[in-house]
Order: sequence, then C-alpha cells, then structure tokens
Amino acid sequence: MTHPDEFTISRRGLLKAGAASASVPAMAGALPAEAAPAPTAGEPAPMPVTLTVNGSTHRLMLDTRTTLLDTLREHLHLTGTKKGCDHGQCGACTVMVEGRRINSCLTLAVMHHGAKVTTIEGLGQPGNLHPMQAAFVKHDGFQCGYCTPGQICSAVGMLAEMAQGVPSHVTADLNAAPQLSTVEFRERMSGNICRCGAYSNIAEAIGEVAGVKA
Repeated sequence: MTHPDEFTISRRGLLKAGAASASVPAMAGALPAEAAPAPTAGEPAPMPVTLTVNGSTHRLMLDTRTTLLDTLREHLHLTGTKKGCDHGQCGACTVMVEGRRINSCLTLAVMHHGAKVTTIEGLGQPGNLHPMQAAFVKHDGFQCGYCTPGQICSAVGMLAEMAQGVPSHVTADLNAAPQLSTVEFRERMSGNICRCGAYSNIAEAIGEVAGVKA
C-alpha cells in the first residue's frame, strides 16, 4: 500500500516539473537543422551615392539608412553641421540642398544622389565670411554657438525663399511678394531653436543682411 506522504510535492519540485513539461512541446515541434529556414540577411548592401558638397564632388558607398546629417559628419567630417534633437525639431542640422534649406537629420543621403549640398563650411571661412556669418558676429547672434550653423544656413535659405516669393503663415497677401519684416523673419525662423535665447540678436543680424531694421 502506498503511503500518503509519497504524494507530497514541494513547491520547488512543482516548479521543476512544470518547467520540464513546458519544454516538451517545444522540443517536439523543433525542426531538424537541415529543415530550418535560412537566416534573414543582416546589413543591407551599401549603395553608391555621389554628392557635391560645398563645390567638391564626393563618391561614397553608404548604407541606405544613413541620414544626410551622418554622411556629412561621419563620412565627410564636416562637423559644422550639428546633431541636436535628431528628430527635425531644433534646426541645428539645417543645410541647403539645391539652394533649399532642409533638416539633414530627417532625410537619407541616397535620396539626394547627384545633388548639390551647402553646409556652414561652404558659406564662408574665417577671413572670408558670408555676409550672414559676419552679421551674426557683429550682432552677437549666438552664445554657446551650438545652434549657430543651423541658424545661419536657415537664415540664408529663408531670404532666398522670400526672394522667390514663397509665402509663410503670416504673409498677408499670398498673391504679392512677401514683405521683408521682423514678423516674417521670426515666423520663418521658428523651426530653429536657440536654447540660449539669442533670438532678438539673430533677428537683428538677419535684418541687417536683408536691409531691414529689426
């Protein structure tokens, strides 16, 4: 006759039994090695990308997931363009592609194959500053300076947009040429954040280049 104590199971024993039984279906359903599906491909094959940056042509082999920002900084070592939020919300990475300002963190390099890109380094150099760079220096349009390359590129691109007649949210008459004004400048530059708060000085610098008193 079986003694009742022989059926007593400890908590540890119960857990061990459960673990052992749970592994049985998995083992039974496992496929032999030769029948297992082939592993998925790892890294995508690089693609050739040609960019003309600041007048120089660069032929690169890039992962298709590489942003234009990372291409400039990591592959071409043009570190003037800054990585801020990496979400297109701060404007620190602003550059110009075919004359139009864009957030380089939000676009892939392969999307701009054959394009002309201008970064802060291409606008001017010490001793030969772009008028916008000189105006930022004159009006103290920066403090820590981290956002300044994006601010300057955005300001240059913004004035070009206005010259082409591109309206903004505060343009009163969409059929007329945008008016050069502080209100327009502030609206159009609202995508470029200055955490130091040098906005009034930035507006003055832009105004000087545009010939408007900010």
